[in-house]
Amino acid sequence: MQATKDMLIQKVIELDEGTADILMNSGMECIGCAMAHGETVEQACAVHGIDADALVSEINAYLAKR
Repeated sequence: MQATKDMLIQKVIELDEGTADILMNSGMECIGCAMAHGETVEQACAVHGIDADALVSEINAYLAKR
């Protein structure tokens, strides 16, 4: 399975816990907060000023190697 911009942050982490490191390294240090359960990757990226397409590409590249 691949990550998408409309996927909830929590669902991305459930794909593989290693994605949490990618999210944190991109600037989302608060991935453990309650918003992770109800916020999409795209929404979180907008709040944190992160390019959602680039982040999803990085996550999917990581997942492809697993």
